[in-house]
Amino acid sequence: METAEFWTTIEAARSAATADKSFAEALTDELATRTKEDILRYQERFDEVSGAVYRWDVWAAAYLIGGGCSDDGFMDFRAGLIAQGRDWYEKAAAVPDRLAEHPAVIAAAGAHHDEALFDEETNYVAARAFGRVTGDEEDFYEAWTEYEASSDRLARGSGDMGEDFDFDDAAEMHSRLPRLAALCLGDIAGPGLSEEA
Repeated sequence: METAEFWTTIEAARSAATADKSFAEALTDELATRTKEDILRYQERFDEVSGAVYRWDVWAAAYLIGGGCSDDGFMDFRAGLIAQGRDWYEKAAAVPDRLAEHPAVIAAAGAHHDEALFDEETNYVAARAFGRVTGDEEDFYEAWTEYEASSDRLARGSGDMGEDFDFDDAAEMHSRLPRLAALCLGDIAGPGLSEEA
């Protein structure tokens, strides 16, 4: 599955999602109509796209939006970012602070809700779709291990994450992600915030 087809598949699932059917369910339905090889190729692209935003600045955005963000939480955030579609994914990949413009982030900040854009279920869509095709979800993990071993792909998360910084330093967060920090932490300087921030 090429990158363009990956995003077309994501958009098809976004269009099929409803109040009663989550994005992850719609994507599972979409992938379950494909061959096993197609599902494995989807997972390869998913890992590639997720790995491309495995960076400190994106993690900082997730930390602000989520009121904190563990390793597992950051995996869910990246999946949720992919679930927003190519346009929002590319905006966030280029400038994570642009997530301050995302309607779900704005609404969540106003309601003091910290789960906007986190989507754990999207991480497991390929396994679930594969299980529908074969009758056993565990078949995916064996097939995926063989697929990875036979490919020359780079290991996930092996790239440069950029400069690490302290997510608990409000001044640093305001400096690096000013709009998102203002939205999630507030505009007014508090303890530990310098006046320049």
